[in-house]
Amino acid sequence: MILVNGQPEDKINVLDRGLQYGDGLFETIAFRDGNPEFLQDHLSRLLSGCERLKISSTQLKAQLDTEIKQVCDSLNHNTVIKITITRGQGGRGYKAQPDNIPTRIISTHDMPKYPKENLQGIKVRFCQQALSENIDLAGIKHLNRLDQVLARSEWNDDDIAEGLMFNNQQQLIEGTMSNLFLVKDGKLLTPELKLSGVAGIMRQQVINAAQQLGLEVIETVLMQQDLKNAEEVFITNSLIDIWPIIEVKAFSSYVYGNITKQLQNSIKNSTR
Repeated sequence: MILVNGQPEDKINVLDRGLQYGDGLFETIAFRDGNPEFLQDHLSRLLSGCERLKISSTQLKAQLDTEIKQVCDSLNHNTVIKITITRGQGGRGYKAQPDNIPTRIISTHDMPKYPKENLQGIKVRFCQQALSENIDLAGIKHLNRLDQVLARSEWNDDDIAEGLMFNNQQQLIEGTMSNLFLVKDGKLLTPELKLSGVAGIMRQQVINAAQQLGLEVIETVLMQQDLKNAEEVFITNSLIDIWPIIEVKAFSSYVYGNITKQLQNSIKNSTR
């Protein structure tokens, strides 16, 4: 199912700034057991991103609430809901017009069929492609994903489930589709996202769960050596929840540890 501005449609105008310039944002939501998981968190991040990009959002929340309900009411199986917001049509040139009307796109997609074994451990690799640095864009899920596209093209080995990415300062930031966590001395470490990266919805859920379990959570600058010294490592996103990392190819291996297991269990039983 695809809705464009609330209407069944699978096309947008070629002058749409999302197509022309990647001028917009998106959210990827897991729809499981009749429920769009963490929906309000996704919408809050989307609206916050619109504010940061100065995309008009005056009526957006009400429109999306109605359209998402329409989509959810039509579903009878687990699926993925993607929400894309662009600045709308704007003609040629980078300058956005103050009266641009945002384009809303809601689409549904098959739930990825990841191996169940991933919940007990995956193998990953380092990517050569660096993440771009931009303080004004760091954290938000904007449409400019070329860094990730190029990074994901670096391997075709089905044994490798994810690639880890650094910025140009060699700071460890995230995976191509995921956020990263390390366990060291009983503390949970995750890269700070001041220069690059996406502040994932599941990332925040894991931080919340860890704090409820009494774990100290530190958002900090992490380098490759920090990964070498970690006791447990895992990645997160809204579709996979938590995947433990048991090997970084040609670098290090890890155990599927107790803290990772506790957090998996906590997320599994959380209200979504």
